[in-house]
Amino acid sequence: MPLTAQSQASALVAPTSREFRDAPLERRLDHLAQLREAPGFPLFDEPSVPGLPLGVGYRAVARHADVIKAIRRPAAFRSGQGSLFINDLPTGFGELLGSIITMDDPGHRRLRAIVAQTFTRQNLRTLRSQIDQAAADTVNAVATRREFDIVTDLAAPFSLLVIAGMLGIPDSQHARVLEASTLIASAGAPNLLPGEPDPVRAVLDAGTYLANLATDLAAFRRTHPTGDLLTTLTHAQIDGRPLADSEIASFFTLLTFAGQETTRNTISLGLWALHTQPDARTTWAADFDRLAPTAVEELIRYTSPVVLMRRTTTHDTTLAGHPLKAGEKIALCFTAANHDPNLFTQPDRLNLTRTPNPHLGFGGPGPHHCLGAHLARAEISALFRETFHHLPDLTITGEPQCLQSITVNALTHLPASTTPNPP
Repeated sequence: MPLTAQSQASALVAPTSREFRDAPLERRLDHLAQLREAPGFPLFDEPSVPGLPLGVGYRAVARHADVIKAIRRPAAFRSGQGSLFINDLPTGFGELLGSIITMDDPGHRRLRAIVAQTFTRQNLRTLRSQIDQAAADTVNAVATRREFDIVTDLAAPFSLLVIAGMLGIPDSQHARVLEASTLIASAGAPNLLPGEPDPVRAVLDAGTYLANLATDLAAFRRTHPTGDLLTTLTHAQIDGRPLADSEIASFFTLLTFAGQETTRNTISLGLWALHTQPDARTTWAADFDRLAPTAVEELIRYTSPVVLMRRTTTHDTTLAGHPLKAGEKIALCFTAANHDPNLFTQPDRLNLTRTPNPHLGFGGPGPHHCLGAHLARAEISALFRETFHHLPDLTITGEPQCLQSITVNALTHLPASTTPNPP
């Protein structure tokens, strides 16, 4: 009798399992350490998701060196068959929710080029005042309160303000955009959907809402152009033709959730990390500007907002000397790679002066490196600057509540208190 996928990895906890998903943050790192130490690429059963088919399994790639090798071979390890979900999705589902992160070249390259200039370091200088203002407004809003929530009152509103401003999303839609984009990025986390028997349908509904919003806003931008990113998409052309409504909607959906997740989760998980390692917080607060460049990189490495992404082999090949058959699925385990002791000294400790710091928090080198990496760095730096300056006595008052997701490291709540400033 042939071995099943799970029996081959019976001593390990699958990074897509309920046991891993529901484990505390520290325990997840223990599971990932065991995965890194396992020989080859362990084969696991695909997660059981109502409404999605079960395939033959996937292999987990957890060592930093191996993840890098896969990333640098996009022709052999493709994204077009799915990147957000291990399971195969119904036709059109991935395009609706993933846009360029579920595409391969040459289409990926052409579509990415349309907005790439928006996210360059040079263009971010023009956005800096908007980012700084959003950070100041968000921090000032909680500075008059004794108790608040790091996630819902600080990290989430701030990251939403920035991306909503860039895309021209009206204030009336902010709350629903936040809800929909978080649901998509988490791949339908159950603690966002209590009692929901069909998480796939809920995620699809969230994507449909964002797509319809994008289509409505784009229709207005065609006759009333502004300087926002949605106007850029609406008036852009590929090979002499304008983008279709479906392409605009897909890109808009991607930007709403990808434009928030890394920022929001690095901020909330980063403040928790600094709470558990207070010497690091004290050191950074005392010399913020000098330490900010390396500190931000270290927080992104340490918190690893993106847990994993899928790739699919295009042909029989090898990875780090291990054979893989055409059509096999692999999960690139970014969190495991970012805590690999073969590359990072004391990886489970914050080192705010760590350099070099070749983390994979933005997907690593190659065509799928995060478009918004420079934007995320600028946002994280701005929010921590305002927090240290205006909330110097901020204190975490309870344990973090984790999002039950296999795709992102995130918190749903983190209670805090501070001495309120006079209004």
